[in-house]
Amino acid sequence: MQTVFKRTPTLKDVPTHYCPGCGHGIAHRLIAETIDELGIAGRTIGIAPVGCAVLAYDYLDVDMVEVAHGRPPAVATGMKRTNPDKIVFSYQGDGDLAAIGTAEIIHAAHRAEQITVIFINNAVFGMTGGQMAPTTMLGQVTATTQKGRQADAEGYPLQVCELLAVLPGATYIERCALSNPTQIRKAKKAVKHAFELQVQGEKGLSFVELLSSCPTYWRMTPANAMLWIQNEMTKVFPLGRFRG
Repeated sequence: MQTVFKRTPTLKDVPTHYCPGCGHGIAHRLIAETIDELGIAGRTIGIAPVGCAVLAYDYLDVDMVEVAHGRPPAVATGMKRTNPDKIVFSYQGDGDLAAIGTAEIIHAAHRAEQITVIFINNAVFGMTGGQMAPTTMLGQVTATTQKGRQADAEGYPLQVCELLAVLPGATYIERCALSNPTQIRKAKKAVKHAFELQVQGEKGLSFVELLSSCPTYWRMTPANAMLWIQNEMTKVFPLGRFRG
């Protein structure tokens, strides 16, 4: 039989711990494929924070650093400035990047730091019990918004790509979805382009947001969660390139 699909080398051959239907595994593969296709595994350093995203180091066979909640852009800044020959990326969830780490990502972009950021947006805090995140949508039910998020009480969902796109130090900003094969292929191109810019020595921050599923805390089947990304999340978080 002819092999038509295999694990890319930078993706470790280990069982997954993620919930069924979680998008993190898809995102890990896209990053691993990119690293292997660009031939940069030996010079890549990943930064992982607190949250579901922290366990990226269990799956990506590159040097990884675990940092405090919300601080990956700051640590990535130091890592890149002291090791300019390395390819440095952070892998962050919305509870991390868009909440406690909001100042970190804004100032890293404002300073035009030469790092790559992969941002997983599943509109909820996953690791800590399904609480409302800054990206939780209006009307969305979470552990802390039992009647759905209300603008007059909890404010509006934070649109990170739109926020960063106005900063001149952000070289490349794009939002993609991990909702079906077509969208995943587009996400792969975006992730690869973000890394390519750093490999080519392009000054500035490259940022890819990936709309991802959390069936457990969305209280949906994995199949329905994928449909919800496409039919509901993209209304609030439109897909496309915002800068670069």
